[in-house]
Amino acid sequence: METIRQVVTVPSDRKIELTLPETVEPGLVEIVIVLQPLPNSQSLPRKSLFGFLPKRIDPMEFQGQMRDEWNR
Repeated sequence: METIRQVVTVPSDRKIELTLPETVEPGLVEIVIVLQPLPNSQSLPRKSLFGFLPKRIDPMEFQGQMRDEWNR
């Protein structure tokens, strides 16, 4: 199994074209598409695309909770 991540612009006809890397052998494959809306890509620096997921845990809050458990 190989994971390929590409950011694309979906046009009004909602058709996208994807060129697979040479590592993908011709033949039967299963493709799973996950859509994650992004902010306007023109105002977004390329390297910041890796951080588009929401922050789920505040590290300092988590550390405090762990220490509270130890002090009980």
